[in-house]
Formats: sequence, structure tokens, C-alpha cells
Amino acid sequence: MNRGSARAAAAVAVLVVALVTAACGIPTGGGPTAIAKSDVPFQLLNPTPAGTVTSTLPPSVAVPEQIYLVAPSQSLIAVARDVEIPATPSEVLGALLEGPTPTESAAGLETYLAGTRTQVTATVAAGIATVNFSVNPVQVVGPTIETIAIAQVVYTATEQPGVTGVSFEIAGQPIDVPTDSGADVAGPVDRTAYLAQAPAP
Repeated sequence: MNRGSARAAAAVAVLVVALVTAACGIPTGGGPTAIAKSDVPFQLLNPTPAGTVTSTLPPSVAVPEQIYLVAPSQSLIAVARDVEIPATPSEVLGALLEGPTPTESAAGLETYLAGTRTQVTATVAAGIATVNFSVNPVQVVGPTIETIAIAQVVYTATEQPGVTGVSFEIAGQPIDVPTDSGADVAGPVDRTAYLAQAPAP
């Protein structure tokens, strides 16, 4: 092969390489271009979801607890309240202070107690719950009403495991409470002191 033929062959080879590189190389356009959905691999359109991350915080869980409201017959009636765990006596009695729901009120249920969850605390020792109200929860004066109100607290508190009796305080000071016999006692008192207000069988 003479020198001229060699140069021509080299030029052809360079041209072929350039064409192949242009066909297979990365586009050198000035900006991004959209890719048709049909050209995208299926696994990229529907990627496998990453593992679910589970929170280490415990979920808020509530348990049903019984409180006692007043039926139209003036006897007590048990109703359920969802109380976040741990459902302490303080939390349950706080739910009692909030009174009946609108549905319960429409059905004739009421309460002779008033207040909010933060206005009552209860500590339990040797089976006796000492219930302390920051203010007097009985807003209506009258021996019958006061007795029923105290019975609401006694029945609700003694519904809690291990509680057999209740002593009462207002703003940290012990108080006497009425019983269904008409006597005021220092306490502790239990359900036997309020049999006249016991829920209907």
C-alpha cells in the first residue's frame, strides 16, 4: 500500500470511530430532556418500598374504667370512660369530675360533682384511697345531694383494684363526709355506708 492509500484508510477509520462514538455516547445537548414513560424500566417506576420505620415511642393507649353517675331514680349507675394508661385512681376520679357526656345527659344521667381532671388527686395506702380535692366539688347544698355526691366518689374509687375505703380532703385538709344514715363521719368510708345509693341490680 502506497503512502496516499494509507492516509485515506486512516481517515476512513477515524470517521468510522467518530460516527460510532456519536451514536453510543452521552448526548451533549444543552439541557435535560424528558424520557417517555414507556422507555423507563418497570422497576424504576415501581420501586420496592423501603423498610417501614417503627417509632420507638409507645402509642397512646386507653382502657375502659367505670365511674358512677346519678340515674333519674337518684341511685348510682356505672358508665365507662376511656382513661389513658396507666389509669391511676387520680385519672379515673378526674374523669368522674367531668360529668356525663351529652348523650348520657340526654338519657337523664347527671352528677352532683363539678370540676376538672386537675382538681383531684388520690393516693392509696393499705387499701385506703385518700382523695384530695383542690376545691369543694359539691356545688349544691343539701344533705341528700351531698350524700349522693360522696357516694359517687366512693363507688368510683373502690372500683379500682386494691381500694377498699376512701378518706376525703379539701385543699389537703381532712373533712367529715355524710353517710346514708345521716351521720357525718371522718372516714375512711366504704360502699356499705352508701347502700341506699347503690346501683340498681
